[in-house]
Amino acid sequence: MFTDHIRGSIAMKITRRQVLKYAAIAGGSILLPLGMEKAVFGAFPTTPNPGKPFTLTFKVPPILSPVRSDSTTDYYQIEVKTGLQEIIPGKLTRINGYAGIFPAPRIRQKKGRQSVVRFINRLVDNTPTSIHLHGMASLPEYDGWANDVIPPRDAQGRYYYKDYIYPNNRPATLWYHDHAVHQTARNVYSGLSAGMYVVYDDHELDLNLPSGDYDVPLILHDKVFDRQGQVVFDDQGEFSVYGDVITVNGVAWPRMPVERRKYRFRMLNASVSRSYNLRLDNGDSFIMIGTDAGLRNSPAAVKNFTIGMAERYEFVLDFSQYPIGTQIQLRNNSPLNNETFTNTNKVMMFEVVSDPVTPDTSEIPSTLGFVPPVSELLSQVVRTREFRYARNNGLWTVNGRTWSQTDMEANPGQNQVEIWSLINESGGWFHPVHIHLSDFLIIDRNGRKPFTWEEGWKDVFYLTENSVVRVVGKFGPHSGRYMTHCHNLVHEDNDMMRGFQVGSNSNNPAAIAPAKVYTANTPPL
Repeated sequence: MFTDHIRGSIAMKITRRQVLKYAAIAGGSILLPLGMEKAVFGAFPTTPNPGKPFTLTFKVPPILSPVRSDSTTDYYQIEVKTGLQEIIPGKLTRINGYAGIFPAPRIRQKKGRQSVVRFINRLVDNTPTSIHLHGMASLPEYDGWANDVIPPRDAQGRYYYKDYIYPNNRPATLWYHDHAVHQTARNVYSGLSAGMYVVYDDHELDLNLPSGDYDVPLILHDKVFDRQGQVVFDDQGEFSVYGDVITVNGVAWPRMPVERRKYRFRMLNASVSRSYNLRLDNGDSFIMIGTDAGLRNSPAAVKNFTIGMAERYEFVLDFSQYPIGTQIQLRNNSPLNNETFTNTNKVMMFEVVSDPVTPDTSEIPSTLGFVPPVSELLSQVVRTREFRYARNNGLWTVNGRTWSQTDMEANPGQNQVEIWSLINESGGWFHPVHIHLSDFLIIDRNGRKPFTWEEGWKDVFYLTENSVVRVVGKFGPHSGRYMTHCHNLVHEDNDMMRGFQVGSNSNNPAAIAPAKVYTANTPPL
């Protein structure tokens, strides 16, 4: 059973980090960001007057244009800064965001063209940040190693920046988000999440899938707000963060007007701790066309699907079959719903408002991507490893160990193929496991074939309670240090994350490329 909550009573040890955190708060030596105050421990907080679902209009994040381009590279600049945004009706919420907005601006890149993205940390609350472009096969120094942070401003008030170089070597739906050590959950919850980054190629363009305004991001995130409309962060004693307001593209329970035609949706679960099991309330199917790391081999119709934190799924909905005026709700069947909160079983509404503005000539071809049979990778396997995800002595651990900058959990050879067995022996929680750098195929889930919607290249694996998921993949194309961790970001922060070294240490051991001071004399992009 896919479960979003912890069953029964669990004895919790106060960790050293908690002691330091609570001591600092009690002594007044640190200030939490406005609106991020810790709620009363023990019960899920709820939002006063969150608004009625399906009253706010759907929106999409803007597409970011490069500041300049040359023959091989597009150059972008993003300021990480504080902004105000209406997420629930009539309230302005203070967020930390890329370009000061939530979700962040989108980037679209052609496969094979390089990107350079300059991130400038202009946050005023002394928050360090590390940027991870999730799903990109980046060199390690641009992958967002947890300790590789862009610091807050210095004593002279100068800001720091870092230029991230991305090869755009895989056509897929990727996303950028914060990855700062021990504070990713708080940073992501405050708004440093969900910058969708799409890489496309000529093959995808030739498929004639819905495109342009009909290729639509759906970024899910849940939050809880106080009476002033500010977000409240409560990790339930380092277990999970759940909100009672479901947002899509930064809007609470939006209503999306659609034409009578086909739409391609790229869905990302950018929540800190919540998974979703999604269905249409009229019982119709989603036509699944893509997974985390690109297009499937062929479309597949499913009545519902589960999406864990950091997973991406692409699907097509054809609204041409419905008369104008039809309303279809996207509903959430996840078990946490209706146990504590009122409206977390609702996500958004599609409302058919018109015939197509222009004729719909898009297609859903029977052949989509290039996913090899699992047997092809299995024939190349050189070793198998086990990774056990558990709560040990008050800590979230991988194989009984916690985060370390120097102690690596594995050392796969560059471009070698391995099987990783991901094991969760707990009956109390689930873990969406993310492996950086490489893409994988699921061999089996508890000895059975993977769910239909997860057949394809993936980099996040929904590890349910008391389960084993075996995955196979090639570790490359780069060497160096990378991370694997639970994408319940509270678990990651406390400390269910381990490093692994691909290839020889002498090839490319660096995972940290220090940020630089941003001044009037900083060379332009």
